[in-house]
Amino acid sequence: MGFARTCSVTLVGVEGVVVEVQADLEPGLAAFTLVGLPDKSLVESRDRVRAAVVNSGAQWPQKKLTVGLSPASVPKSGSGFDLAVAVAVLGAAELIDPAAIADLVMIGELGLDGRVRPVRGILPAVLAAADAGYRQVVVPEQTAAEAALVPGVSVLGVRSLRRLVALLTDAPVPEEEPAQEGRPDAMLAGLMVPGAGVGCGLATGTRAGERKGPDLADVAGQHTARLALEVAAAGRHHLLLSGPPGAGKTMLAERLPAILPPLTQQESLEVTAVHSVAGMLPPGEPLVATAPYCAPHHSATMQSLVGGGNGLPRPGAVSLAHRGVLFMDEAPEFSTKALDALRQPLESGHVVVARTAGVVRLPARFLMVLAANPCPCGRHTLHGVGCECPASVIRRYQARLSGPLLDRVDLRVEVQPVQRADLMGQGGRGEATAVVAERVARAGERAADRLAGTPWTANSEVPGHELRTRWRAAPGALAAAERDLERGLLTARGLDRVLRVSWTLADLAGHDRPDAADVALALELRTGIARGAPLHVPRPVPGPVPVPVPVLVPAPVPASEGGPWAGE
Repeated sequence: MGFARTCSVTLVGVEGVVVEVQADLEPGLAAFTLVGLPDKSLVESRDRVRAAVVNSGAQWPQKKLTVGLSPASVPKSGSGFDLAVAVAVLGAAELIDPAAIADLVMIGELGLDGRVRPVRGILPAVLAAADAGYRQVVVPEQTAAEAALVPGVSVLGVRSLRRLVALLTDAPVPEEEPAQEGRPDAMLAGLMVPGAGVGCGLATGTRAGERKGPDLADVAGQHTARLALEVAAAGRHHLLLSGPPGAGKTMLAERLPAILPPLTQQESLEVTAVHSVAGMLPPGEPLVATAPYCAPHHSATMQSLVGGGNGLPRPGAVSLAHRGVLFMDEAPEFSTKALDALRQPLESGHVVVARTAGVVRLPARFLMVLAANPCPCGRHTLHGVGCECPASVIRRYQARLSGPLLDRVDLRVEVQPVQRADLMGQGGRGEATAVVAERVARAGERAADRLAGTPWTANSEVPGHELRTRWRAAPGALAAAERDLERGLLTARGLDRVLRVSWTLADLAGHDRPDAADVALALELRTGIARGAPLHVPRPVPGPVPVPVPVLVPAPVPASEGGPWAGE
């Protein structure tokens, strides 16, 4: 009796689980049995593996063969187990030393001719193997660069099963025909889902330092909207753009990813893992270094937004926009069920999807931009242009964006129609993307220095309790916000979000902490009510970035004494 084992990885959402692939040979009628909750594509690996072994020059064992995938309670899916199954069978047949493959993790699909084809999800699979303590991984040659992003792991990229067997047995490595330049490579077909990537902003040029796309200077006028865009990028605040058709809402949203700061190494790995599982990584660019941009159509279902599919859920639009921008054009046209499903990820930064096959936790920390018309015809706010929508229709249309959803939106800006002077260039061009991006990056550095040593990286993530106790605004700066809270114009969550926007405005202006002008501008950007604050951010004086020291203050006045936080 022969026995051998090696390892592979199965994906549950965007997280990997290391699976031990065991092969057992016994005397008896030649048969191939695969156990361990395999799916349809994995069951078909029996025929692929047999043909690949024979066409690679090895002899298929004519015995009773049983291949087990352990742990047997975890569902396995995909064709990435082919390579591990073939090597385990050869180890059980004593064509390969079983001890040499026991601590290897192998991921890859086999063609009938023995070539190793790439599969999706290599990066999260290798990350799972590294977390489990494995240090040697065998992957298809086309995805070796993606696997090498994981530190502390030795990666071997192979093109064929014949070459891998030669390396494991210390035999002469066979020469392989080099790939011809300019010839389409059918091996890359398994990396991209047909139609994937449309509207997700991941195309060529996702490496660090490459910022291609439309420029913010192309937007005519819209000074308030441009300010809101800059604040949203600097503090990762959600944004609502409302206005008539043709005012430039989509143009503004499309230029937001370019002014976001570049992703950190950890954020790049998170984004790359999600898009690798979804089959949306551009060929030849294994690491996503710029913020993704996802713009689903308004007919999208709730499952396509938060994640779903047959069996275990797959990443939806909120996960594809992780660490980037989720733009929902014509937001009132989305179904109420789909919009309300966004409440949880907007607060928690992840989405938990439960299906009969299991529960999956998917990352979903994104910057949401909503674009909406004031009424079905879009002319309700235009002067001198008749709007024929009845008042009841307008109310129903605007009510599609529910109060709990809008309460999670920090910035609400009404986009006005473009004036003739701005459109014809008489008002001068606005600032270019590079200028605004540099200012946003400097504000992000100030926030990062202040939040160093905490679990938060942006102002939008800081809890309100910390902003009211650890990082206080200037004395008297919150008077207007406190009055709005007492009058019912602001909820407790709304006040916390005003504080977060105030800190972002202070970072952009170079203030040590928010003053009354910062809070007034934050209130105006949230409520749309004029507060007398100038609609621009004072430019900071160049110099070193100061690190404000947290101010320890006494506890809030109890409710019995009539303090501003009474009733919390």
